[in-house]
Amino acid sequence: MLVAETTRSPAQTNAVALKAYARVAEAWGLSLKEAAALADMSESTWKRARKPGFTGELTKDQLLRLSAVIGIYKSLELYFSEPLARGWFTRPNTGPLFGGSRPVDTAIEGGLPQIIAVRTYLDALRGGA
Repeated sequence: MLVAETTRSPAQTNAVALKAYARVAEAWGLSLKEAAALADMSESTWKRARKPGFTGELTKDQLLRLSAVIGIYKSLELYFSEPLARGWFTRPNTGPLFGGSRPVDTAIEGGLPQIIAVRTYLDALRGGA
């Protein structure tokens, strides 16, 4: 019995992650600078990476960032109605993780640990914890 190959190559994984992340960045109205910083890329790399056919490699950290940000987007879309879901990440927030700053700014400043903390925070809200 033959088993279908379901594992993606690193290039395919990168392409899928970058396409999804680009859609999230657009939906949230992130600037080029914000989207690049959140993904831990230079602005010039992000300009190239968001286009189909990008052949550059992503680091494990960058892939984890993209995955976590996509998870944040999904949580927001499930938890809030559209206007708030789309604006939540870029609006000032007095919640304990943000101290009056915008979640996007704290995520950029805090890097992967803060991005994961935001994702965990939203998952807890969604789960009622």
